Amino acid sequence: MKMYYVKFIIILCLIFTVNIQAQDTLVDVGGYKIHFNILKGEGTPILFEAGAGNDATVWNSILEQIHQVTGTTLISYDRSGFGQSELNPNLKNATDYGILNGLKELEVGLLKLGYDNDILLVSHSYGGLYNLLYADKYPEKVKSVVLIDVTLNNFWNDELLAMRDANVDINQIEKNTGDYYLNYNYNRTMRYGRQVNFPNTIPIINVFPENSFPGFPAVLSKRWLQLHKDFGAQNKNVENSIAKGSTHAIFQDNPALIVHIISKAYSETLPTNQQNTMLKKALSNAIEMTIETKINNRSEHDLNTLGYTFLQNEEIAKALAIFKTNTLLFPGSSNVYDSYGEALVKANRNEEAIEMYEKALELNPKNENTKVALQKIKKEK
Repeated sequence: MKMYYVKFIIILCLIFTVNIQAQDTLVDVGGYKIHFNILKGEGTPILFEAGAGNDATVWNSILEQIHQVTGTTLISYDRSGFGQSELNPNLKNATDYGILNGLKELEVGLLKLGYDNDILLVSHSYGGLYNLLYADKYPEKVKSVVLIDVTLNNFWNDELLAMRDANVDINQIEKNTGDYYLNYNYNRTMRYGRQVNFPNTIPIINVFPENSFPGFPAVLSKRWLQLHKDFGAQNKNVENSIAKGSTHAIFQDNPALIVHIISKAYSETLPTNQQNTMLKKALSNAIEMTIETKINNRSEHDLNTLGYTFLQNEEIAKALAIFKTNTLLFPGSSNVYDSYGEALVKANRNEEAIEMYEKALELNPKNENTKVALQKIKKEK
């Protein structure tokens, strides 16, 4: 166990001490400037869209890891009025600063930077609407999309928008800022978005937790969850992935999972003979990222969460690799053996599963769930 851990720590030191230089660029999009942050590489570039109120810095915690795995160009940016990006001084009315204006600014910026051809889109929350409109306008350019608990275009019906109006006082928001114009045009944006759908030719991975907003009224949380489930169930090009144990900011709660999913989406832009190599590298990186958090005593939970996400999505081999790693790192935990046993049962490796369940009971004889699982599997032998 110690040698295994030391090996991973050495790998981590090599990975996380690499200093990747990002290129900060201000692009003139018509008499004012939009700020882009670019990690240059080779291959289909990946564009990141932040949620409402956020700028490019929200992605900083995962960009280097994604770059290490994929080696491709990563692009994040500040929408106008956020971060280092300026507002268009030529617009006269507040309604002119809507999402279509933002999309135009993005298009001009990507064109000037030379990234206006094939691209992979990633978004969080409100940023999903930008992915939606961009994919609808340029279906031939978008190779795939990764949605991270995004605002789906059918979530905000008129009843909910009325509820929002009653709770959001726009006069409390500083005027002439990106946040002000986003909120001023919010209802108009949501109504416009209802008219648009993702092209069914574009592969989409839709990642969402079981409870995005634990503090919100149940009517909102349940609607949000159900619409995400329906989105995957009703569209053949959409693959749903539930991020167990996470809340709305999944890329912060479980960065290893998001890095892996984005890497998986990117791998599908590669020739077939390169895809397996990329996926193995992505899985190793996911394990390494989670092991790094051992210093904060979160690793056992994070690895288990990642493992169960793979298990739920029928990626059994990946789940087994994660759960096995957890037993090596935390040999004193009953829970990790129980989880590994569950995955082994799914893989029809019952003899090994019995061994794991017995080890779990040895560490925690009072675990009734483990007892039941062990009795069931022995009865079926």
